Amino acid sequence: MRSLVVALAAALAAPALITAAPAAALPPPPPPGGECNYPNCTPGIQPNVVLGSYCANTTYYAFGVTDWGRLVFCGSPRRYEPRWFRSPEMHGVKNVGDLCPALDGEVAQAPDGLFLTCIAKDNRSYWERGDASVGGGNPPPQ
Repeated sequence: MRSLVVALAAALAAPALITAAPAAALPPPPPPGGECNYPNCTPGIQPNVVLGSYCANTTYYAFGVTDWGRLVFCGSPRRYEPRWFRSPEMHGVKNVGDLCPALDGEVAQAPDGLFLTCIAKDNRSYWERGDASVGGGNPPPQ
């Protein structure tokens, strides 16, 4: 009987070990009310995404993370259903129109969940809707 109890306890603990996200070398989330510059403090990132699988929303809350810790985004290549792709570097929560010097082609999320990308235009770099700047919600490839 004791071996059955031990086996059941091990079986129940195994999924938690398998699905636990690996420890990442990211800085801790900012204090409440502080600025968010990293994915780990960005709300709405979908867990347990399978790279290349289908996804639903390329405009809002378009970020996810695989079980091995890879950041991905939901994008829609022309004429194809949206899928999860590797994400360019992600800079947390930003506002549309804010400047983003030296971050061209990198991504962020607006406070309302809108997917953003940093674009260079008119001699400045700023955060713009990801779907408006590159068509269909796709950030530039890396």
